[in-house]
Amino acid sequence: METLLDFLSELSKRNIFYRLSSIRPDAIMVEIAVPGERWEVEYFTDGHLEVETFIANPIGIEGEDAIKRLFNNFSD
Repeated sequence: METLLDFLSELSKRNIFYRLSSIRPDAIMVEIAVPGERWEVEYFTDGHLEVETFIANPIGIEGEDAIKRLFNNFSD
Protein backbone atom coordinates (compact mmCIF):
# COMPACT_ATOMS: atom_id res chain seq x y z
CA MET A 1 0.00 0.00 0.00
CA GLU A 2 2.86 2.38 0.80
CA THR A 3 4.27 1.96 -2.72
CA LEU A 4 0.90 2.86 -4.24
CA LEU A 5 0.54 5.93 -2.02
CA ASP A 6 4.08 7.08 -2.86
CA PHE A 7 3.31 6.67 -6.57
CA LEU A 8 0.10 8.73 -6.28
CA SER A 9 1.95 11.43 -4.39
CA GLU A 10 4.63 11.58 -7.08
CA LEU A 11 2.01 11.81 -9.84
CA SER A 12 0.34 14.71 -8.03
CA LYS A 13 3.65 16.46 -7.40
CA ARG A 14 4.46 16.24 -11.12
CA ASN A 15 0.96 17.40 -12.17
CA ILE A 16 0.19 14.15 -14.01
CA PHE A 17 -3.57 13.47 -14.17
CA TYR A 18 -4.73 10.11 -12.80
CA ARG A 19 -7.86 8.28 -11.74
CA LEU A 20 -8.25 5.24 -9.47
CA SER A 21 -10.34 2.23 -10.41
CA SER A 22 -10.45 -1.54 -9.96
CA ILE A 23 -11.27 -4.26 -12.46
CA ARG A 24 -9.77 -7.19 -10.53
CA PRO A 25 -10.59 -8.10 -6.93
CA ASP A 26 -6.91 -8.27 -5.96
CA ALA A 27 -5.67 -5.02 -7.52
CA ILE A 28 -6.07 -1.25 -7.60
CA MET A 29 -5.65 0.40 -10.99
CA VAL A 30 -4.20 3.87 -11.54
CA GLU A 31 -5.35 5.20 -14.90
CA ILE A 32 -3.05 7.92 -16.22
CA ALA A 33 -3.71 10.29 -19.10
CA VAL A 34 -0.78 12.05 -20.75
CA PRO A 35 -0.55 13.61 -24.22
CA GLY A 36 -0.98 10.88 -26.83
CA GLU A 37 -0.92 8.04 -24.31
CA ARG A 38 -3.01 6.31 -21.69
CA TRP A 39 -1.41 4.21 -18.95
CA GLU A 40 -2.87 1.57 -16.65
CA VAL A 41 -0.75 0.75 -13.61
CA GLU A 42 -2.14 -2.04 -11.44
CA TYR A 43 -0.91 -2.61 -7.89
CA PHE A 44 -1.66 -6.15 -6.69
CA THR A 45 -2.16 -7.42 -3.15
CA ASP A 46 0.89 -9.69 -3.50
CA GLY A 47 3.10 -6.62 -4.03
CA HIS A 48 3.80 -6.82 -7.76
CA LEU A 49 2.63 -4.30 -10.30
CA GLU A 50 1.83 -4.32 -13.99
CA VAL A 51 2.08 -1.36 -16.35
CA GLU A 52 0.24 -1.28 -19.65
CA THR A 53 0.50 1.62 -22.07
CA PHE A 54 -1.81 2.48 -24.93
CA ILE A 55 -0.09 4.45 -27.70
CA ALA A 56 0.10 4.44 -31.50
CA ASN A 57 2.84 1.77 -31.29
CA PRO A 58 1.82 -0.25 -28.24
CA ILE A 59 4.59 -1.50 -25.99
CA GLY A 60 2.42 -4.03 -24.17
CA ILE A 61 2.55 -4.95 -20.52
CA GLU A 62 5.71 -3.81 -18.75
CA GLY A 63 7.09 -3.96 -15.25
CA GLU A 64 8.09 -1.40 -12.66
CA ASP A 65 10.84 0.09 -14.86
CA ALA A 66 8.16 1.73 -17.01
CA ILE A 67 7.37 4.13 -14.12
CA LYS A 68 10.72 5.88 -14.63
CA ARG A 69 9.83 6.50 -18.29
CA LEU A 70 6.47 7.95 -17.25
CA PHE A 71 8.08 10.46 -14.90
CA ASN A 72 10.95 11.32 -17.26
CA ASN A 73 8.73 11.92 -20.29
CA PHE A 74 5.60 13.53 -18.85
CA SER A 75 6.31 15.47 -15.66
CA ASP A 76 6.54 19.23 -15.38
